[in-house]
Amino acid sequence: MDDLAILDLAVAAPIAPSAAPIVATPEAVIRVRDLVVGFGDKRILNGLDIDIYRGEVLGFVGGSGTGKSVLTRTILGLIRKRSGKIETFGADADGMSDLQRRASERRWGVMFQQGALFSGLTVKQNIQVPMREYLRLSQRLMDELAQLKIEIVGLKPDAADKYPSELSGGMIKRAALARALALDPELVFLDEPTSGLDPIGAADFDELIATLQKTLGLTVFMVTHDLDSLYSICDRVAALADGKVIAEGPIETLARADHPWLKAYFQGKRARQLQPPRRAGLP
Repeated sequence: MDDLAILDLAVAAPIAPSAAPIVATPEAVIRVRDLVVGFGDKRILNGLDIDIYRGEVLGFVGGSGTGKSVLTRTILGLIRKRSGKIETFGADADGMSDLQRRASERRWGVMFQQGALFSGLTVKQNIQVPMREYLRLSQRLMDELAQLKIEIVGLKPDAADKYPSELSGGMIKRAALARALALDPELVFLDEPTSGLDPIGAADFDELIATLQKTLGLTVFMVTHDLDSLYSICDRVAALADGKVIAEGPIETLARADHPWLKAYFQGKRARQLQPPRRAGLP
């Protein structure tokens, strides 16, 4: 066959359709399936499913007493589940050895509501508690690292030697966040981080979280009632009701949902006017 015939065949041959674009599946650092948690005869979580994706800020909302903090504490292993499956960083929590669990715990940090600082320890000593539990470091190095965390969260250097009773509410929040960051975690759990703060302080704290998430590459799971926080810094929102996640996705999707609780929360008297989500610190 001559070259011209080959060229004619090539032109006549049908062109194969281009392959569909490959959409990357987000990596779930926490995956919860069919989770049941209860106390006595009362079920708090009843068949709950949720994923926390790497690199996102996930806001978790729900009515008071619905089990938002219970979910966090169950993932952390502080509350025992009745049934269901929890995977952390791709590993089944039930199948972990003690060594594997400790290694997993080193990869997350926790900021509890009201800070939960040890009242008899200074800020510096509070930050060093996780270091003493999981690391073997000299006192000099722990002092340097604690001072670095203090600066990262926007506290003045002299806060290091103050006790919690000497701190304002906003300073307590920042000190608790510094302790949550003590081990350079990949994932941070925040339980009502802006509760008790005035609007200016809450906005400043939102901006701090957004900045740290971006610069440190954190994944953030944030339990909150604060609508401004949801609009300002959350990539995705999940809502809890009746023991399950009833909706999840971008905030504008949840704000237009028909579920009675979602309508009351996002469209009620105290709800802000719907607007596109905006990351703190961005125009």
